Amino acid sequence: MFAIPGFLMLKTSSVLSLEPSPDSSKLVIDAVAYSCINFALLAFPIFLVETSQLRSDSPRLYFAFYTLVLLVAPVFWAVLWRLIRATELLQKYLPHPTSRPWDYVFGKRPSYWVVVTYKDGKQIAGLYQSRSFASAAPSPEQIFLEEAWVLSESGGFERKRHNTEGVLVLGSEVRSLEFFTHTKEHLNAAVESSPQP
Repeated sequence: MFAIPGFLMLKTSSVLSLEPSPDSSKLVIDAVAYSCINFALLAFPIFLVETSQLRSDSPRLYFAFYTLVLLVAPVFWAVLWRLIRATELLQKYLPHPTSRPWDYVFGKRPSYWVVVTYKDGKQIAGLYQSRSFASAAPSPEQIFLEEAWVLSESGGFERKRHNTEGVLVLGSEVRSLEFFTHTKEHLNAAVESSPQP
């Protein structure tokens, strides 16, 4: 009773923050502490239920209430805290809940033209859209671009490559990713105006 809500809060926070979960054996004290927070936030409803006749009059509602207290509320608190921490107001005082820029950018599921520059200076280009995919922590950085494009000599997106189904980029080999607005109007203008390595 004193551990499950806390574990749920910690696990939910870990998933939402895209961070690896610490060993559960090391989280017992934290889990109990978070469980106490959960019970403190729900102290008034718990008091009302326990001083009423709900347990004898409607055992099903009583069981449903404690299911909410033990299993649903901890997840709700973790999601709510994650949303609050991401607000601009709290950004002045607390670190962002997403620890890596990679996860921050791709977590928004944007639509971009992307120019990938490798460590050896070679460049490839592509489209990151709904069928594309980017890895999230704790996995290594990788990105799948659903369309591979040929770069012109001036650095613009010249044309889509023929007979390809996209390109997989390994983050360990990449020096930088450059993003451009995904509109036809910006397709060449934005890239041609950018400095080349």
